[in-house]
Amino acid sequence: MTAPVSTPASSPDSAAREAAGVRLEVEGELAVVTLCHPKRRNAQSPAMWRALAAIGRELPGTVRVVLLRAEGVSFSAGLDRAMFSPEGIPGEPNFLALAAASDQELDAAIAGYQEGFTWWRRPDLITIAAVQGHAVGAGFQLALACDLRVCAEDAQFSMRETSLGLVPDLTGTKPLTDLVGYARALEICATGRWVGAAEAASTGLANLVVAGEELDAAARDLAAALLAAPRDAVIETKALLQGAGDRSYEEQRAAERAAQARRLRDLAGIGD
Repeated sequence: MTAPVSTPASSPDSAAREAAGVRLEVEGELAVVTLCHPKRRNAQSPAMWRALAAIGRELPGTVRVVLLRAEGVSFSAGLDRAMFSPEGIPGEPNFLALAAASDQELDAAIAGYQEGFTWWRRPDLITIAAVQGHAVGAGFQLALACDLRVCAEDAQFSMRETSLGLVPDLTGTKPLTDLVGYARALEICATGRWVGAAEAASTGLANLVVAGEELDAAARDLAAALLAAPRDAVIETKALLQGAGDRSYEEQRAAERAAQARRLRDLAGIGD
């Protein structure tokens, strides 16, 4: 079988996205998002977050699976430390400016940053993070934003915000707690310690750990397996699992029945 052609996104903003450290390629039903500032270990900035948010808005409706990967030795070293300096990042508010903003302005700024992290769990997509090397702070949270994580053996996660006097605010606290439980999540965040690939696998943080040279292939194999199932069945299943934690046993049973009724009628050609 001929492999699908990898097509770079062709919007006028693609050059600006790459300058911000993000590249998008669409291969049929698979989209590949690459963090592409390897010399800076894919340090993150508000410009990168805006680029990620734009990708979420612009993905073709035909895309079913999104693979998030990174060039270089590290997935992401976290927030660009220039944000902490008086000079900051050109064109962006530094932390002193953010702190001096009104409550409404500060809340809006953080909400805007979060938009780069929220769309990865959309019900119509399955997202996979392929993680190698360090995934620190914002990098850890970006990996957590995805549904699934495939890790290289050298992957190291750390939530460093608390040690800087901050909190993780890029949507990472909910998925981390769901994956590893409250007590372990608190310990990981409060200490900022490293979580290696073996621990990530044993606690459910990582779905799969492979040798570094096998990371891309393993992530693509997982994407292919996800794409092999009928799209509507995957969407219904994801919705069932995402809502399970907030439902009682009886409510989940009812949700299963309703979802299956929709699938049976759709397969029979008598759906709405």
